Amino acid sequence: MIIEAEIISQPYSGQYNERIYDNESAWNSQSWTFIKFTNDDFSEWCGQFRGFPRQAGVSTSRDIVLVLTSYYLFQLDRKTGDLKELEDQPQYQNLTTTPNGDFILADYYNFEKVTTSIKQKEPIKSPIQMDIIEFKKWDNEKLEFTCDEFLNWDRHLTMTYDSETNKIEIKNAT
Repeated sequence: MIIEAEIISQPYSGQYNERIYDNESAWNSQSWTFIKFTNDDFSEWCGQFRGFPRQAGVSTSRDIVLVLTSYYLFQLDRKTGDLKELEDQPQYQNLTTTPNGDFILADYYNFEKVTTSIKQKEPIKSPIQMDIIEFKKWDNEKLEFTCDEFLNWDRHLTMTYDSETNKIEIKNAT
């Protein structure tokens, strides 16, 4: 069972057992993301995913692993490493796992929550229209992130998302 997912550079041939996760498409480039997975028995293996690397996350409570690349959002089964769902051409720029095991995805403007499948995402409302969202850090159940106010790019904000209340709030603005 997968307990950790880490983006790495291309490993040496034979360094890890490898699995390739790809989707046939005329639009694919030769860019790949390599993820080193660690299982609960501390064995390691590598997954090769189509696209430039963005982020990866593991939810032990949901038994889901998400891998975000520039071309695809992959959902794997944490127990087997098998591909369960695939979304092509995602606009997401950020991916993180909440303390309770949900996933938060953000494109440049919006937040979405994934609990069981990437096919069933829940939008998260914000008090303002956001632009250029960038996740920073977790502080207990609160995710701190920065953004600009949409169409008011001189207003730079630090905001928080509370994973317990599912609310976004403004922390401070400049």
